[in-house]
Amino acid sequence: MEILYKSTRSEDTEVKASEAILKGLANDGGLFVPESIPALDKSLEELSTMTYQEVAYEVMKLFLTDFTEEELKTCITRAYDSKFDTEVIAPVTGKESPYFLELYHGATIAFKDMALSILPHLMITAAKKNHVDNDIVILTATSGDTGKAALAGFADVKGTKIIVFYPKNGVSPIQEKQMVTQKGDNTYVVGIHGNFDDAQTGVKTLFSDKELADEMAAKGYQFSSANSINIGRLVPQVVYYVYAYAQLLQKNEIQKGEKINVVVPTGNFGNILAGFYAKNMGVPIDKLICASNDNKVLYDFFSTGTYDRNREFVLTTSPSMDILISSNLERLIYRIAGNSAEKNAELMVSLSAKGSYDITDTMKKELKDFYGNYATEKETAEIIQELYQKDGYVIDTHTAVAAAVYKKYTADTKDTTKTVIVSTASPYKFGRSVMTAINGKYDALSDFDLIDELEKISNVKVPNAIEEIRKAPVLHNHICEKDQMKKTVKEFLNI
Repeated sequence: MEILYKSTRSEDTEVKASEAILKGLANDGGLFVPESIPALDKSLEELSTMTYQEVAYEVMKLFLTDFTEEELKTCITRAYDSKFDTEVIAPVTGKESPYFLELYHGATIAFKDMALSILPHLMITAAKKNHVDNDIVILTATSGDTGKAALAGFADVKGTKIIVFYPKNGVSPIQEKQMVTQKGDNTYVVGIHGNFDDAQTGVKTLFSDKELADEMAAKGYQFSSANSINIGRLVPQVVYYVYAYAQLLQKNEIQKGEKINVVVPTGNFGNILAGFYAKNMGVPIDKLICASNDNKVLYDFFSTGTYDRNREFVLTTSPSMDILISSNLERLIYRIAGNSAEKNAELMVSLSAKGSYDITDTMKKELKDFYGNYATEKETAEIIQELYQKDGYVIDTHTAVAAAVYKKYTADTKDTTKTVIVSTASPYKFGRSVMTAINGKYDALSDFDLIDELEKISNVKVPNAIEEIRKAPVLHNHICEKDQMKKTVKEFLNI
């Protein structure tokens, strides 16, 4: 069955998967969503015998219906290869619930690798299918992880350029070093004076700038996105929820049809939305537990039905979640509004104009699959220390937010359903925060001395992603004001 994609903000948009991937964002500023979520056509028992690559094909073929089998399998094979340090690609670890789904075994040691390893291949294939002659300019805002993963994915990919904007003082030292040392003649990295929401809003504004689009077209360029607003990012993320359940089945940790809960550290809402899509495909997921840090706009939304970004922006030790405008939530709002583009557009206008919106009581009832809570900085640090002392298992700060929220969930509900905590980054990416949570004495060490100490206490080898930036030269030192993003892009493209 062919799946077409609609905009969350207008009824008249209808494009194929490859077109949605190429465009990134709909012309009206909406996000592309599938007209319907397809059901799995293989049983979870069958999927439990498959490799990650095989499961990826079985899931993605249902969404990306205008890609041929050969095209899709080629993209998957090129994406999920020796760039990952385990053949399993996304292992589920732990001897009992809660289990940890480790999504950080790729080239940049964060979960963004799961989708951004394949997006360049999907995009280049989509360009050929649609006879696109322009070079594709990937324009991306990052709160820390997407930037490096996108840069690594698109570096020196023919027919593309990639421009990444990040908040200059809003990412970890390791995250920044990873980005500013990125090689590739087609890569551009810019720190902005502002926060992630400023960067994300600026990027969305550039996407909807018709005058800029015309100027770029005249020079042989067109924009696309590597952010999770691109459906080509979201679909590959659905795969690892299916694969996680299949692994638990294969290990006899759960029985056929047994429900599980999933806890996801959440900022831009793409990762947990992929879990929601997996549930709607037929994976027996009960609760989707949305874990926020002190920027608890999503917790407040699930508690009250009001989304309100009018609040202080807090810089935390889990910077990839320091977000007040969760872009992917729009896809869920569209869904719970009965797939009403008109209602969703009305709410998004309110968000833009007032910084807030209220959903209806009927829409609130549609959120029954979700539970929201948040973890303070203190609670985040305490759970890192607690897990290390109990099991010798070291988690990063974002995973710690999820683990702390899971404790609150079980205390609130007494629910004993087996649970998977989504582990979104290697502790090496946030070494200082992780090590000082374990023992304050480590704070006196330099960033890379901390890394060496982390290797000793965790018995996990320092990843290549860290080793290669120890002495790497800084190649990108661009900084701009948040209102200078358009000017900066035009300078890079010689427009």
